[in-house]
Amino acid sequence: MSSDPLVIAGRTFSSRLVVGTGKYPSNTVMAEAHLASGTEMVTVAVRRVNLTDKSKESLIDYIDRDRLFILPNTAGCYTADDAIRTARLGREVGLSNWVKLEVLGDERTLFPDNVALLEATRVLVSEGFVVLPYTNDDPIICRKLEEAGAAAVMPLGAPIGSGLGIQNPNNIRIIKDQARVPVIVDAGVGTASDAAIAMELGADGVLMNTAIALADDPVAMAMAMKLAVEAGRLAYRAGRIPKRMYASASSPVDGRIATATAAAGSRAGA
Repeated sequence: MSSDPLVIAGRTFSSRLVVGTGKYPSNTVMAEAHLASGTEMVTVAVRRVNLTDKSKESLIDYIDRDRLFILPNTAGCYTADDAIRTARLGREVGLSNWVKLEVLGDERTLFPDNVALLEATRVLVSEGFVVLPYTNDDPIICRKLEEAGAAAVMPLGAPIGSGLGIQNPNNIRIIKDQARVPVIVDAGVGTASDAAIAMELGADGVLMNTAIALADDPVAMAMAMKLAVEAGRLAYRAGRIPKRMYASASSPVDGRIATATAAAGSRAGA
Protein backbone atom coordinates (compact mmCIF):
# COMPACT_ATOMS: atom_id res chain seq x y z
CA MET A 1 0.00 0.00 0.00
CA SER A 2 3.04 2.30 0.07
CA SER A 3 2.28 3.35 -3.52
CA ASP A 4 -1.09 4.68 -2.37
CA PRO A 5 -0.27 7.00 0.53
CA LEU A 6 -2.64 9.11 2.60
CA VAL A 7 -1.61 12.76 2.45
CA ILE A 8 -2.95 15.27 4.96
CA ALA A 9 -1.70 18.86 4.99
CA GLY A 10 1.38 17.79 3.06
CA ARG A 11 2.29 14.98 5.46
CA THR A 12 2.39 11.46 4.02
CA PHE A 13 1.22 8.30 5.78
CA SER A 14 1.49 4.82 4.29
CA SER A 15 -1.19 3.52 6.67
CA ARG A 16 -4.79 4.70 6.37
CA LEU A 17 -5.70 3.49 9.84
CA VAL A 18 -5.64 5.94 12.76
CA VAL A 19 -5.87 4.44 16.24
CA GLY A 20 -6.76 5.86 19.63
CA THR A 21 -5.08 5.44 23.01
CA GLY A 22 -7.97 5.11 25.46
CA LYS A 23 -9.75 2.20 27.17
CA TYR A 24 -6.97 -0.42 26.77
CA PRO A 25 -6.42 -2.97 29.56
CA SER A 26 -2.94 -1.53 30.01
CA ASN A 27 -0.47 0.79 28.32
CA THR A 28 1.61 -2.23 27.33
CA VAL A 29 -1.33 -3.80 25.49
CA MET A 30 -1.97 -0.44 23.83
CA ALA A 31 1.59 -0.31 22.52
CA GLU A 32 1.37 -3.88 21.20
CA ALA A 33 -1.94 -3.11 19.48
CA HIS A 34 -0.50 0.00 17.85
CA LEU A 35 2.36 -2.07 16.45
CA ALA A 36 0.01 -4.80 15.15
CA SER A 37 -2.27 -2.25 13.51
CA GLY A 38 0.49 -0.81 11.37
CA THR A 39 -0.80 2.68 12.16
CA GLU A 40 1.44 5.69 11.83
CA MET A 41 -0.83 8.15 13.64
CA VAL A 42 -2.43 7.84 17.08
CA THR A 43 -4.83 10.17 18.83
CA VAL A 44 -4.17 11.31 22.38
CA ALA A 45 -6.64 13.24 24.53
CA VAL A 46 -4.81 16.28 25.85
CA ARG A 47 -6.77 15.91 29.10
CA ARG A 48 -5.24 12.45 29.67
CA VAL A 49 -1.62 13.51 29.31
CA ASN A 50 0.44 14.25 32.41
CA LEU A 51 1.57 17.78 31.63
CA THR A 52 3.14 18.71 34.95
CA ASP A 53 4.86 15.92 36.88
CA LYS A 54 7.47 14.46 34.53
CA SER A 55 8.60 11.99 37.23
CA LYS A 56 5.37 9.99 36.94
CA GLU A 57 4.55 7.43 34.27
CA SER A 58 2.72 8.93 31.31
CA LEU A 59 0.70 7.57 28.43
CA ILE A 60 3.21 9.26 26.13
CA ASP A 61 5.94 6.96 27.47
CA TYR A 62 4.28 4.05 25.67
CA ILE A 63 4.06 5.74 22.28
CA ASP A 64 6.99 5.23 19.92
CA ARG A 65 7.36 8.79 18.70
CA ASP A 66 10.01 7.79 16.18
CA ARG A 67 7.37 5.67 14.43
CA LEU A 68 4.04 7.21 15.43
CA PHE A 69 2.74 10.70 14.83
CA ILE A 70 0.70 12.03 17.76
CA LEU A 71 -2.61 13.69 16.93
CA PRO A 72 -3.82 15.51 20.06
CA ASN A 73 -7.59 15.62 20.48
CA THR A 74 -9.94 17.83 22.43
CA ALA A 75 -12.07 14.99 23.79
CA GLY A 76 -14.37 16.03 26.60
CA CYS A 77 -14.83 19.62 25.42
CA TYR A 78 -18.39 20.97 25.21
CA THR A 79 -17.75 24.55 24.12
CA ALA A 80 -15.71 26.17 21.38
CA ASP A 81 -13.69 28.11 23.95
CA ASP A 82 -12.80 24.96 25.88
CA ALA A 83 -11.75 23.13 22.72
CA ILE A 84 -9.64 26.06 21.53
CA ARG A 85 -7.95 26.34 24.93
CA THR A 86 -7.24 22.58 25.00
CA ALA A 87 -5.75 22.63 21.49
CA ARG A 88 -3.50 25.52 22.45
CA LEU A 89 -2.36 23.66 25.56
CA GLY A 90 -1.48 20.58 23.50
CA ARG A 91 0.67 22.69 21.22
CA GLU A 92 2.34 24.56 24.07
CA VAL A 93 3.51 21.35 25.76
CA GLY A 94 5.00 20.08 22.51
CA LEU A 95 2.46 17.48 21.40
CA SER A 96 1.67 18.97 17.98
CA ASN A 97 0.12 21.88 16.12
CA TRP A 98 -2.28 19.30 14.65
CA VAL A 99 -5.54 18.69 16.44
CA LYS A 100 -8.42 16.28 16.16
CA LEU A 101 -11.06 18.81 17.04
CA GLU A 102 -14.00 17.59 19.09
CA VAL A 103 -16.72 19.87 20.44
CA LEU A 104 -19.47 17.71 21.88
CA GLY A 105 -23.07 18.79 22.17
CA ASP A 106 -24.65 16.04 24.26
CA GLU A 107 -23.30 13.82 27.02
CA ARG A 108 -25.47 10.81 26.17
CA THR A 109 -25.01 10.60 22.41
CA LEU A 110 -21.62 12.38 22.23
CA PHE A 111 -22.80 13.93 18.98
CA PRO A 112 -20.87 17.03 17.91
CA ASP A 113 -22.09 20.58 18.40
CA ASN A 114 -21.50 21.59 14.80
CA VAL A 115 -22.08 25.31 15.33
CA ALA A 116 -19.40 25.43 18.02
CA LEU A 117 -17.19 23.08 15.99
CA LEU A 118 -17.26 25.41 13.00
CA GLU A 119 -16.43 28.38 15.22
CA ALA A 120 -13.48 26.57 16.83
CA THR A 121 -12.21 25.41 13.44
CA ARG A 122 -12.07 28.95 12.09
CA VAL A 123 -10.20 30.23 15.14
CA LEU A 124 -7.64 27.41 15.25
CA VAL A 125 -6.98 27.51 11.49
CA SER A 126 -6.31 31.26 11.81
CA GLU A 127 -3.75 30.42 14.54
CA GLY A 128 -1.84 27.99 12.34
CA PHE A 129 -3.29 24.70 13.55
CA VAL A 130 -3.83 21.74 11.23
CA VAL A 131 -7.44 20.99 12.12
CA LEU A 132 -9.15 17.63 11.66
CA PRO A 133 -12.71 18.08 12.96
CA TYR A 134 -14.91 15.22 14.18
CA THR A 135 -18.41 15.86 12.92
CA ASN A 136 -21.74 14.33 11.90
CA ASP A 137 -22.11 12.46 8.62
CA ASP A 138 -23.66 15.61 7.16
CA PRO A 139 -22.39 16.67 3.73
CA ILE A 140 -23.31 20.31 4.37
CA ILE A 141 -21.37 20.73 7.63
CA CYS A 142 -18.43 18.81 6.12
CA ARG A 143 -18.37 21.27 3.22
CA LYS A 144 -18.50 24.25 5.60
CA LEU A 145 -15.67 22.82 7.71
CA GLU A 146 -13.56 22.41 4.58
CA GLU A 147 -14.33 25.99 3.57
CA ALA A 148 -13.25 27.07 7.06
CA GLY A 149 -9.83 25.55 6.44
CA ALA A 150 -10.05 22.03 7.86
CA ALA A 151 -7.20 19.85 6.58
CA ALA A 152 -9.52 16.81 6.59
CA VAL A 153 -13.09 16.08 7.62
CA MET A 154 -13.93 13.26 10.01
CA PRO A 155 -17.61 12.26 9.79
CA LEU A 156 -18.88 9.68 12.26
CA GLY A 157 -20.05 6.29 11.06
CA ALA A 158 -22.19 5.86 14.19
CA PRO A 159 -22.09 7.22 17.77
CA ILE A 160 -18.72 7.03 19.54
CA GLY A 161 -18.08 3.60 21.03
CA SER A 162 -21.39 2.16 19.75
CA GLY A 163 -19.88 -0.45 17.42
CA LEU A 164 -22.91 -0.06 15.13
CA GLY A 165 -20.90 0.29 11.93
CA ILE A 166 -21.66 2.68 9.08
CA GLN A 167 -25.25 3.82 9.56
CA ASN A 168 -25.59 6.17 6.58
CA PRO A 169 -23.36 4.83 3.81
CA ASN A 170 -24.78 7.13 1.16
CA ASN A 171 -23.92 10.19 3.24
CA ILE A 172 -20.30 9.03 3.36
CA ARG A 173 -20.35 8.65 -0.42
CA ILE A 174 -21.73 12.16 -0.87
CA ILE A 175 -19.20 13.66 1.55
CA LYS A 176 -16.36 11.96 -0.29
CA ASP A 177 -17.71 12.99 -3.69
CA GLN A 178 -17.82 16.65 -2.65
CA ALA A 179 -14.64 16.86 -0.57
CA ARG A 180 -11.33 18.22 -1.77
CA VAL A 181 -9.62 17.18 1.46
CA PRO A 182 -9.27 13.67 2.92
CA VAL A 183 -12.36 12.08 4.47
CA ILE A 184 -11.66 9.92 7.52
CA VAL A 185 -14.54 7.97 9.03
CA ASP A 186 -14.35 8.45 12.78
CA ALA A 187 -16.42 6.57 15.39
CA GLY A 188 -18.85 3.67 15.29
CA VAL A 189 -16.64 0.92 13.87
CA GLY A 190 -17.24 -2.36 15.71
CA THR A 191 -15.35 -4.97 13.75
CA ALA A 192 -13.17 -5.46 10.69
CA SER A 193 -16.04 -5.61 8.19
CA ASP A 194 -17.15 -2.11 9.27
CA ALA A 195 -13.70 -0.75 8.51
CA ALA A 196 -13.66 -2.46 5.12
CA ILE A 197 -17.08 -1.01 4.26
CA ALA A 198 -15.94 2.50 5.17
CA MET A 199 -12.98 2.16 2.83
CA GLU A 200 -15.08 0.59 0.05
CA LEU A 201 -17.36 3.64 0.23
CA GLY A 202 -14.35 5.76 -0.70
CA ALA A 203 -13.19 7.03 2.69
CA ASP A 204 -9.52 7.98 2.72
CA GLY A 205 -9.01 6.49 6.15
CA VAL A 206 -10.65 5.18 9.30
CA LEU A 207 -10.11 6.26 12.90
CA MET A 208 -11.03 3.90 15.72
CA ASN A 209 -10.39 3.24 19.36
CA THR A 210 -13.05 1.25 21.22
CA ALA A 211 -13.32 -1.50 18.59
CA ILE A 212 -9.68 -2.41 19.20
CA ALA A 213 -9.19 -1.45 22.84
CA LEU A 214 -12.22 -3.33 24.20
CA ALA A 215 -11.95 -6.41 21.97
CA ASP A 216 -11.30 -9.69 23.78
CA ASP A 217 -7.87 -9.67 22.13
CA PRO A 218 -6.96 -6.06 21.25
CA VAL A 219 -3.74 -7.03 19.49
CA ALA A 220 -5.45 -9.56 17.22
CA MET A 221 -8.26 -7.08 16.49
CA ALA A 222 -5.70 -4.41 15.63
CA MET A 223 -4.19 -6.70 13.03
CA ALA A 224 -7.67 -7.53 11.68
CA MET A 225 -8.41 -3.82 11.32
CA LYS A 226 -5.13 -3.26 9.49
CA LEU A 227 -6.01 -5.94 6.94
CA ALA A 228 -9.61 -4.73 6.63
CA VAL A 229 -8.58 -1.16 5.85
CA GLU A 230 -6.09 -2.38 3.25
CA ALA A 231 -8.62 -4.76 1.67
CA GLY A 232 -11.33 -2.11 1.58
CA ARG A 233 -9.02 0.40 -0.05
CA LEU A 234 -7.89 -2.12 -2.66
CA ALA A 235 -11.50 -3.03 -3.42
CA TYR A 236 -12.44 0.63 -3.82
CA ARG A 237 -9.57 1.25 -6.21
CA ALA A 238 -10.33 -1.94 -8.15
CA GLY A 239 -13.94 -0.87 -8.73
CA ARG A 240 -16.83 -3.13 -7.71
CA ILE A 241 -19.24 -4.64 -10.23
CA PRO A 242 -22.70 -3.04 -10.60
CA LYS A 243 -25.49 -4.42 -8.45
CA ARG A 244 -28.14 -6.31 -10.47
CA MET A 245 -31.64 -7.45 -9.68
CA TYR A 246 -31.22 -10.74 -11.53
CA ALA A 247 -28.47 -13.29 -12.08
CA SER A 248 -25.68 -12.81 -14.56
CA ALA A 249 -23.97 -16.02 -15.64
CA SER A 250 -20.24 -16.25 -15.04
CA SER A 251 -19.85 -18.32 -18.21
CA PRO A 252 -21.40 -16.44 -21.17
CA VAL A 253 -24.21 -18.27 -22.97
CA ASP A 254 -22.78 -17.21 -26.36
CA GLY A 255 -19.55 -18.97 -25.53
CA ARG A 256 -21.35 -22.25 -24.80
CA ILE A 257 -23.29 -22.04 -28.07
CA ALA A 258 -20.12 -21.41 -30.04
CA THR A 259 -18.42 -24.38 -28.42
CA ALA A 260 -21.38 -26.67 -29.12
CA THR A 261 -21.55 -25.51 -32.75
CA ALA A 262 -17.84 -26.10 -33.28
CA ALA A 263 -18.13 -29.58 -31.77
CA ALA A 264 -21.09 -30.44 -34.00
CA GLY A 265 -19.20 -29.25 -37.08
CA SER A 266 -16.21 -31.35 -36.16
CA ARG A 267 -18.33 -34.47 -35.87
CA ALA A 268 -20.02 -33.77 -39.21
CA GLY A 269 -16.67 -33.35 -40.93
CA ALA A 270 -15.52 -36.67 -39.54
